[in-house]
Amino acid sequence: MRVTRERPAGAARQASSAGRTSGFKRIATGLLMVTFLSGCAVGPDYQTPNMSVPGSWKNADSSTPASVPKLAYWWTKLGDSQLDHLIAQAIESNLDVRTAKAKIRAARASYKQSNASLFPSLDGSAAVTRAKTATSASGNVNTVWNGGFDAGWELDLFGANRRSREAAQYGLDAAEEELRSTMLTLIGDVATNYVQARGFQQRLALAQRTANSQGETAKLTRNRFQAGSSSGVDVANAEGQASSTLANIPTLKTALAASVHRLGVLTGQEPTALTSQLAASKRIPRPRLPLPAGVPANVLLARPDVRLAERQLAQSTAAIGQAEAARYPSVSLTGAIATSATDLGDIGKNSSISWSFGPSLSVPLFNAGKLAAAVELAEAQRDQSFLAYRASVLGALEDVENALVGFTQERRRLAALSKSADSYREASKLSQSLYKTGAVSFLDVLDTDRSTYSAEDTLIQSQVLLTTYYISLHKALGGGWNGDVNADKPEVVDENTGPRLAKAISG
Repeated sequence: MRVTRERPAGAARQASSAGRTSGFKRIATGLLMVTFLSGCAVGPDYQTPNMSVPGSWKNADSSTPASVPKLAYWWTKLGDSQLDHLIAQAIESNLDVRTAKAKIRAARASYKQSNASLFPSLDGSAAVTRAKTATSASGNVNTVWNGGFDAGWELDLFGANRRSREAAQYGLDAAEEELRSTMLTLIGDVATNYVQARGFQQRLALAQRTANSQGETAKLTRNRFQAGSSSGVDVANAEGQASSTLANIPTLKTALAASVHRLGVLTGQEPTALTSQLAASKRIPRPRLPLPAGVPANVLLARPDVRLAERQLAQSTAAIGQAEAARYPSVSLTGAIATSATDLGDIGKNSSISWSFGPSLSVPLFNAGKLAAAVELAEAQRDQSFLAYRASVLGALEDVENALVGFTQERRRLAALSKSADSYREASKLSQSLYKTGAVSFLDVLDTDRSTYSAEDTLIQSQVLLTTYYISLHKALGGGWNGDVNADKPEVVDENTGPRLAKAISG
């Protein structure tokens, strides 16, 4: 239904001063009513849900106290400048991070679109027409000049557009949290692969040293066999053990290459870009103690994936209001001003101007339950978001508890393995001395040598695993990059986008 009031071009002004005053009062009254009604909204107002979390971590100990952790740039505490450089390079160039930045730009544009729906729109038009009418006896050609403006404004009485803007704002918040979550995961992946690469280098060096030593032992045993002072069994055992250790080297080289290749891709480069840079073996980064773990409630504030799920819940809640508002009437104000003249100089004169103004009302009368179903759909999607938020909280708590128990137990295991490796090294020296005096057999020497290599290799793996738990704990607590991240720069800069002659499309 639409009501309009028109004033034809050239009509004489007949309204009195009293009539104009009365009209202004009606307009003012109408605007006040519109202002009042535009404050209305339907659908639920979002409130952050209360989540019950434990007051302390169950698997924390003296090495992981409840003091407030310093989560920003946590990897710098490992004291490895090369790792610091790789993480900074990954934050700058990683493709997942750059994709998340593009999502932020998309969310900002979506918010601007939603915000624009709250304001009036205005379009202008202009035209000139030359025409000869068939009824013209003189054959004159007439020129008609036209111009005008069309305006429209949806009053948003029940908040559909405001809910849309609200949802877009929550969507923008979610996109920013997604970027933070992506960076948190990226930093953890870079640190983990770097530590693993250093571990493989240490294990590879150990295997090569051990294989060289065992090879010398096998050569010496063969020489003694040829001299008649050793048996063929001793030669076979010595050579077999040396070959067994050598067989570990290709596997370790393959694993080392895979870690280095992963680091190359994580830093936004081709896989082998860091091969020469990481060729030199370095120590395995070790965490410093104590390692503050804070309290469980901190996770809800620090974990970007939890905050992302919460913003998505807010966005889906606003979507219910959008769907609900569609079931109510909508009112728009439309207006137009037009001018038409056969002489360009007459454009804009009072006699050539016409205008129209009036509200339009749209009322949903029958839609076979479509709009009601849309509300039910939005509510069900909100419920899914709510459960996803709860799942993210529980998952975050689980991640921290797992990392805490892993870190605590691995520290104990590492201490035991260190003593074990020391004992086996001492046993290996003693067995060599006793063998020379004939107190033990050559098989005893080979057995202690094999046990020493296994203990030292397991010790290195435990050192890697301890640092990996340290990384996992900081990821679980929400530690990450706290510096500025510029999401405004587009990945593709288009050129020559203005008006131009179109090129033929080649098939």
